[in-house]
Amino acid sequence: DPTEAAAEPNGAPAVLNRFSRRVTSDPTLPGARAMLHALGLSRHDLTKPQLGIASTGFDGNPCNMHLNTLAGHVKRGAQAAGLTGLVFHTIGVSDGISMGTPGMRWSLPSREVIADSMETVMQAQSYDGLVAVVGCDKNMPGAAMAMARLDRPGLILYGGSSAAGSWQGRKLNIASAFEALGQFQAGKLGEDELQGIVEHACPGAGACGGMYTANTMACALEALGLSIPGSSSTPALHPDKQRECEQAGAVMHRALAADLRPSRLLTKPAFENAIRLILVLGGSTNAVLHLLALATTAGVPLGLDDFARLSAQTPLLADLAPSGPWLMADLHEVGGTPAVIKRLMDDGLWHADAWTICDAPWKTLLADHPGLQPGQTIVRPTNAPLSPQGHLKILHGNLAPDGAVAKLTGKEGLRFAGPAQVYAGEAACNAAIASGAIRAGSVLVIRGEGPRGGPGMPEMLKPTSALMGAGLGAQVALVTDGRFSGATHGFVVGHVTPEAHVGGPLALVQDGDWIEIDAETLTITLRVDDAELARRKTAWTPPPPRVSTGFLFRYQHMVSSASTGCLTDREVG
Repeated sequence: DPTEAAAEPNGAPAVLNRFSRRVTSDPTLPGARAMLHALGLSRHDLTKPQLGIASTGFDGNPCNMHLNTLAGHVKRGAQAAGLTGLVFHTIGVSDGISMGTPGMRWSLPSREVIADSMETVMQAQSYDGLVAVVGCDKNMPGAAMAMARLDRPGLILYGGSSAAGSWQGRKLNIASAFEALGQFQAGKLGEDELQGIVEHACPGAGACGGMYTANTMACALEALGLSIPGSSSTPALHPDKQRECEQAGAVMHRALAADLRPSRLLTKPAFENAIRLILVLGGSTNAVLHLLALATTAGVPLGLDDFARLSAQTPLLADLAPSGPWLMADLHEVGGTPAVIKRLMDDGLWHADAWTICDAPWKTLLADHPGLQPGQTIVRPTNAPLSPQGHLKILHGNLAPDGAVAKLTGKEGLRFAGPAQVYAGEAACNAAIASGAIRAGSVLVIRGEGPRGGPGMPEMLKPTSALMGAGLGAQVALVTDGRFSGATHGFVVGHVTPEAHVGGPLALVQDGDWIEIDAETLTITLRVDDAELARRKTAWTPPPPRVSTGFLFRYQHMVSSASTGCLTDREVG
């Protein structure tokens, strides 16, 4: 009997259907059993644990277009393992499609909807465990947050990244398309060349191939122990991805038998592992937001100071896109994320005793792993890093009293100072770039794009890509209370808190003000004296909200600061 597969500590049989038996075994709920029989389940099936399989598949995004098929493989694997797998769905937002449009304001808030909807179905249907089949930026942290709230055995199954695009012998990815616009606007690219890049940048199913937010979060969740090792680096259309899906049922059966809940996995050492992995791989700044939110949801103390501390101790080892030439599919070919973790363990940069959903610690799972392929050049040795410290820099200063986040690999330099060019929103800055109004040496300030001011804290790959394409990437810096895509590179600082909409110092900057950014001293300074700033603060009035109805209206009144993860829970709102 699959409900008695292991023994409890007191010697009694383990109960795997801890929650589903509420509706399958209660004699006073014949209607519930009748509904389940209508699904085709037999009496014996009602004795099995029920697994909620949350597919984030939808047709409108290549990152997610194949996930319903993968969910079918998970369901078959669950049945083979003696579980009843039941598929349900949730929403998704394509960041690549919504980027640079008003639709991007819905991207970060969608994380809360995803978490809420998964929690809702799991609680209402009394499922015993959750497998979340995810593929894009907000699917993953949303699913993990739902698991932390539920505290039932759960597994993250990443849909994998896409292959590289190719055109005229050039290796492409989604960032190539965005940067091509800047090249076109600067007269460096013809219309036919622009069209060729756009048509060939994304060859098919899978998440964006570089160390952008989707791959960053997949790596982080694997490091947290919520995924099968290798999930984050196995490409979307690789045969190993289907095998991983079919293996999920057996993994979940063991997790149910051991009552292996997220509260046992999501510990402070596990979060430190996650931060270490994204630091050595050059991951997205968005991981800061999402890991802060997940840690708070899981009741684990984690703050910006933890990112700063670990970044100072962790070398940057991988030369992955957007700042390097390699994609996640390339990393898979030389051993994948388990091989990187093995190196970190061997070099004392990993909590090897941290537990995983496979019901074993990392030191056991990877004891016999061969490690990275000899001669590979994607991941450097720890004694010969790209940079001796991590690329995620947590900055403080009078322009960001509660912190800001920069992604600096060292290729951009470590210090930038210049006069401000101020823009009230991304659209105004995009127009200035397109018209050639950006002056070399300036610090561009985009304000009013924070979690409340946006609302929704939109990603801004469009302006950063246009700057890179126009050849201005090394000649300007960009500071914002919004956030950036994982594909962004250049001298950029985001997540400035407090945000401008609530009267943070960013709201007081004027054209020509001198701004200094120093990634060595971790400071961001507005060179305006305190008396002048106080005068400007007195004269400042809050801008009117951009929305007055619907979900974003509610979100802007509930969401917390970026420095705490942009949660909408009341205790941090």
